[in-house]
Amino acid sequence: MGDDALASFVRQHPRLFVLTGAGVSLASGIPAYRDADGRWTRALPVHLQDFLASEGTRRRYWMRSMAGYPLVARAQPNPAHRALVELERGGYLASLVTQNVDGLHQRAGSAQVVELHGSLATVTCRSCGAVRSRASVQAMLERDNAGLVVPPGAGAPDGDAEVDSDAANFRPPACPACDGVLKPDVVFFGEGVPAARVERARAALAAADAMLVVGSSLMVWSGYRFCEWAQAAAKPIAAINPGRTRADPLLTLKVAEPCAQSLGDLVSALCG
Repeated sequence: MGDDALASFVRQHPRLFVLTGAGVSLASGIPAYRDADGRWTRALPVHLQDFLASEGTRRRYWMRSMAGYPLVARAQPNPAHRALVELERGGYLASLVTQNVDGLHQRAGSAQVVELHGSLATVTCRSCGAVRSRASVQAMLERDNAGLVVPPGAGAPDGDAEVDSDAANFRPPACPACDGVLKPDVVFFGEGVPAARVERARAALAAADAMLVVGSSLMVWSGYRFCEWAQAAAKPIAAINPGRTRADPLLTLKVAEPCAQSLGDLVSALCG
């Protein structure tokens, strides 16, 4: 019933503004942050000010990141990502905004993606602005900490991991050009989404017929505000998410099922 209703929703509103979250990448082996009730299931990520102010915090962050990054790096697009590509090719997806930093939408073939929270693929020096690939920084980390045993723990969508090892002797990466602080090009807690990125996404919402949320609890304001803007503009909102979302009271339609199956059924109904 939910899949039939979703297909009907899209037929009535064929130019979708799609907002995706961590649930889209679950089938790629990348765990989500929250449970079905929207509760956080792991230690909170590092805050920007702590990262910039404390070398100890940076050591701890990069030790966890060295353990967690390989999970994201080897992940492959799953049927949910590929279904969104098919919807785009079929003319139903006007814009795709993702809260994910794993790059799987682009690797699946999505042409126009706004990465609301940035990308884990690159790292920037806070002093000189040099940009390096996250893969090259991983090689630096593994070389400089070859004698330390850092067992990988439970991973996270941002490339973090639960690690119990002591970080006192861990060597965080420094910029090879100026020895400055390196930071991944993702939005940390306590760091605002760049205004130009927000406005680009908001303009895409304004041009759409309706909003479709896929795999997000919307507990973070940076994503939830698009639902408030959609409601203010009288644009209907549908969501595919097995658990509770912050926007449940605003939804026209809720499909409480995993993303991959629901999106696959939607593509079959619309493009098959």
